[in-house]
Amino acid sequence: MNLKSKRLGSDIPKHVIIWLIMLVELFPLYMMIQISFKDNAGFLRNPWFPSPISEWNWSNWAFGADLILPYIANTVFVAVTGTALGLSIALLGAYFFARYKMPFSNIIWAAFLVLMLMPGVANIVPLFALLKSMNLLNTLWALIVLGISGMQVFNTYLLRNFIEEIPKDLFEAAEMDGASHLRQLFNIVIPMSGPIIGTLAILSFLGAWNDFMMPLIILRDRELFTLGVGLIYLDGEYIKQWGKIMAAFFIASIPLIIIFLFTMKLFVRGLSSGAMKG
Repeated sequence: MNLKSKRLGSDIPKHVIIWLIMLVELFPLYMMIQISFKDNAGFLRNPWFPSPISEWNWSNWAFGADLILPYIANTVFVAVTGTALGLSIALLGAYFFARYKMPFSNIIWAAFLVLMLMPGVANIVPLFALLKSMNLLNTLWALIVLGISGMQVFNTYLLRNFIEEIPKDLFEAAEMDGASHLRQLFNIVIPMSGPIIGTLAILSFLGAWNDFMMPLIILRDRELFTLGVGLIYLDGEYIKQWGKIMAAFFIASIPLIIIFLFTMKLFVRGLSSGAMKG
């Protein structure tokens, strides 16, 4: 009994620290929710605590939904399309680098990895000129193309390491049965690399969802805006409608909250498998 009480006593500081960290992390979410039901007068009168239910201003949420839903649709299209195509191409590249050795392959791979060292802002002007020459400015496909190309080096690097860890006997047995490279990719590589593929899909989706700089530079028509750019226009020039701003921000975060709740186990499994392989 004494041993159990001592163990519980030693765990109390850990629990306190964890709760403090959770409170700090969840405090912005709390502020966003409770402010979203207030008008400016209510926010200035009581910014820290929620108002009584009878004083909640539901029109803020109607305004936020009308404004944000088109931007969410554009962002989902860009993020899902870019993630699916980018991972497909990265899988093909990783399979090639992992399974085949050609002359100077190590030099080619090293040159490929050098791209990871380049800062993203250094490519803005060349990318803008390239997209302009391809007539892709002010289109969602420009963001998709940039998303696909931007994730190739990192995704290919991680996937290649996983594919190299797959026993070569499986590939040899598949070749003896007459399986093509695509068949080996679908039947061997993808099932055995599922956790890391899922983790990379989540990271790629989040990167596209939160992208701000390139949509700001490329897009001009308001109906094409993604969330990163569209949320800027909530900030009034002279008066900030804090309730409407917070309602729109919370609506914009709902898809990410849902994704996190349903993919958390997959994300953790991918990270843990990567740690074990490393």
